[in-house]
Amino acid sequence: MNQTIYLIRHGETVFNTEGRYQGELDSPLTIAGIDQVKNISRLLKLLIDDPNEWTMYSSPLGRTIQSTKIICETLGYDFNKVIIDNRIKEVSAGSWAGLTTKEIEATWSKLIKNTDSYNWYFKSPDGESYETVVERASKWLDSINGREKVIVISHGLMGRVLRGVYKQMDKEEALRLEVSQNTLFKLNNQDIEGISYEYEEFNT
Repeated sequence: MNQTIYLIRHGETVFNTEGRYQGELDSPLTIAGIDQVKNISRLLKLLIDDPNEWTMYSSPLGRTIQSTKIICETLGYDFNKVIIDNRIKEVSAGSWAGLTTKEIEATWSKLIKNTDSYNWYFKSPDGESYETVVERASKWLDSINGREKVIVISHGLMGRVLRGVYKQMDKEEALRLEVSQNTLFKLNNQDIEGISYEYEEFNT
């Protein structure tokens, strides 16, 4: 079987624009975020054949559900057929959720000392560990064995981990992967291809 997975990140949220880390909290899509998802949806429509031949998965968090509904509307896919899976929700930031980097530094300066913009997230005292996230990403990927055509709507950090597990990358390499709300990723034959839309093309 030749499996293809299209991995999509939710659109920009209000928290994204404020520099706040969301984790399992929720923040609605901005107008720009809605446009991003519409554009990604149009791109996806060009890449797939019959949408009904595909199995669609979504994180249960509000920003992904909002994005998934837009994708379903564009593709003509029944939202009721979407499989909502907790294993692909965003990494929990614990008590750091909803805060900016400056707010975190003010209270937990020792915990994020000697970290970088890629690994600091896992220093949260009550958040998820990288190993725990890898475990649920691995279980989700194992669970879709046998499904030839898969679309998944997830998150920025979780999307990095999913691609890292798919390609058997180490932690440092996985956490440095590109993340964008204007790009979807095609996973096929252990290769990963980022596909972006031309903003002008989809907004004419």
